[in-house]
Amino acid sequence: MKNLLIYQSTEYDCGPTTLTNAIRYLFDREEIYPDIVKYIMLYCLDSYNEAGEVGKRGTSASAMMFLSNWLTQFGQVKNFPISCNFLAKDEVVLSENSRIVGALQQGGAVLLRVYLEVPHYILLTGISGSDIYVFDPYYEEPDDPELDKEFFEEGITFITDQPKRANRLISITRLSCTGVGFYEMGPYEEREAVILFNTNTRKTPENSIEYII
Repeated sequence: MKNLLIYQSTEYDCGPTTLTNAIRYLFDREEIYPDIVKYIMLYCLDSYNEAGEVGKRGTSASAMMFLSNWLTQFGQVKNFPISCNFLAKDEVVLSENSRIVGALQQGGAVLLRVYLEVPHYILLTGISGSDIYVFDPYYEEPDDPELDKEFFEEGITFITDQPKRANRLISITRLSCTGVGFYEMGPYEEREAVILFNTNTRKTPENSIEYII
């Protein structure tokens, strides 16, 4: 059985929460090794803030790169059907035939760094026309009168009926922006992503839906 996707417990743990959600999205609960959950938490939350407090600057790109490699090697050693790739800078785009779009068409999941006032990790789980299905681990209620007005800008739609897949539908146009608005990927030099596949359920390119802008 597939698990519900989860929300972060603190202001800082979007990284391990989103990586865990990628595993929950791709694999049934009965398939998931406890080692995977343990080591995601062990290696994330590695950044220090200006006061020298560990974890209070979230998870670094270095940690995500390491975990991408660790998960792939874990899969090879344990015969667990996972494959990961870390992308950075100008590799992180959502254009036609890009690696991220191709991964979503093939049934993969993508951890993506965007902005939500501060750098923030979200999970991409699918594509529909010019929009991306997203699970944002930072819990918000769309009917909260104190909700930031930026959540209602063009290209952001709340989803409330797909708890195992998505809670936002974000336009590719918004995600692709080089600014620091809500759900924008920002400057190319800051971009990062991790593509994850369940290799048993990965679709072949021939069976993937063509993406057209």
